[in-house]
Amino acid sequence: MNRLVAVFFTALGVILGGSFIGGLAALFTKDSPIKMMGEISQRLKLYAVVSSIGGTFNNLRILEGGFFQRELSIIFQQIVIIITGFIGANIGVWIIKTLIGGF
Repeated sequence: MNRLVAVFFTALGVILGGSFIGGLAALFTKDSPIKMMGEISQRLKLYAVVSSIGGTFNNLRILEGGFFQRELSIIFQQIVIIITGFIGANIGVWIIKTLIGGF
């Protein structure tokens, strides 16, 4: 359970932090910070999931071992961790969209 909470909030933090800091870049390029925050939040979604689960190779190795050893509990754990990362990232994008008034 502790790992799921950490994965969720890491994905959420990558989206929120990356979008807010990336929106500051718009001030230097004379673009709209709100528009840039919305675009960045969409582009960061996959990176947020990958960084929250701790990289892809370790999880792929665990999944591979679970398939070959036919341990469904390991496969199920990894799938739940990945889904938790996706949920955290999507909630982060939703928060950004809500703050900027839709996109």
